[in-house]
Amino acid sequence: MSIDFVVAIPARYAASRLPGKPLRLLGGEPLVLHVARRALAAGAREVWVATDDARIADALAGSGVRIAMTSPDHASGTDRLAECATKAGWPDDTVVVNLQGDEPFAPAAGIRAVADTLVASGAPMSTLATPIETAEALFDPNTVKLVRAGNGDALYFSRAPLPWARDAFALDRTTLPAGGPWLRHIGIYGYRAGFLTEFAALPPSPLERIESLEQLRALEAGRRIAVALTPAAFPPGIDTPDDLARAEHFLATGVA
Repeated sequence: MSIDFVVAIPARYAASRLPGKPLRLLGGEPLVLHVARRALAAGAREVWVATDDARIADALAGSGVRIAMTSPDHASGTDRLAECATKAGWPDDTVVVNLQGDEPFAPAAGIRAVADTLVASGAPMSTLATPIETAEALFDPNTVKLVRAGNGDALYFSRAPLPWARDAFALDRTTLPAGGPWLRHIGIYGYRAGFLTEFAALPPSPLERIESLEQLRALEAGRRIAVALTPAAFPPGIDTPDDLARAEHFLATGVA
């Protein structure tokens, strides 16, 4: 039985590393339009874009998505989606998938997996991960790592390499030891709508501030985050002009 879910896409115009990112052209079309199409292809009951700029709303005219005009003062995409949830009037038990506005190649199977994991686990929040295959990625602070409990719930997220293979890394940090459970976090989330508004109302937590990882706020508040391995690869998102150039190449050739 398919899960009934909605997708909400936060789209802020003034991205610090790539200003006007949602409207940057990819294959001749705005980036946010590519993301919206991915959400529609995943089978969401509704797809909403929560934005602070009328130009983004105009770029989505006729696309089949709904628009929530939100405050320009939100500190995070989660805050923006909480306002979207209020404007949309979703009941507290609505399954909401937070698809980042810079993921033009997000696979439909991955989007659905976030919703499925949320419902199957009974957790108020869910996300995805994928195995890390190189030591370079493990030691890269821009790659967010996570560790899971036996039931699949997140134990911790970090920019640091974890878990730390004490004996192996004492000898060599250029290769990964065999058999390690190293996982890269994929920044897509599922929530119940009631928890989304509750989460956005919590103050930033100490670990969140240290790591600059918003999801740690939920863990520090004692709330579960269910983590599934993604059933399909998520090509890299777009944060910089170089990322956009690589995305153009991927769109044209299918090679990342």
